[in-house]
Amino acid sequence: MTERAVLAGGCFWGMQDLIRKLPGVERTRVGYTGGDVPNATYRNHGTHAEGIEILFDPSKISYRKLLEFFFQIHDPTTKDRQGNDRGMSYRSAIYYVDEDQKKIAEDTIADVNASGLWPGKVVTEVEPVGDFWEAEPEHQDYLERIPNGYTCHFPRPDWVLPKRDAAE
Repeated sequence: MTERAVLAGGCFWGMQDLIRKLPGVERTRVGYTGGDVPNATYRNHGTHAEGIEILFDPSKISYRKLLEFFFQIHDPTTKDRQGNDRGMSYRSAIYYVDEDQKKIAEDTIADVNASGLWPGKVVTEVEPVGDFWEAEPEHQDYLERIPNGYTCHFPRPDWVLPKRDAAE
């Protein structure tokens, strides 16, 4: 059975490139979500964030593990900014598909904040999922097609939550 996750953490190129490589991630696509413009496009996406839709196998990777990786590859403590990218399009957000995902998101954020490993408090928005407008073909799989293309995403080895008990 496949589950869906929708995340926003800055420029969608780098997010897609790193998340797609995780074991259990079956498919990703980038687009615009969390905003006010129907049929959003790169040139007209209003208040939408650049986001990524992830289809994953929960028997191979949990939603919690996806979120932990999400918090490792972007800075969730900067409002409307990732690296040199600034503006609402680059905000950090989790768009949950059900109440279980909402609770896991809130718990993960609490653990990140309590850990003291990140440079500040998490500003990631947690909102119900809405429309997801697929980005133009030139934005899909961008860093696979252009390996030296722009990205501000990378795993930060110091931003890893301590292992939890086996009950997870």
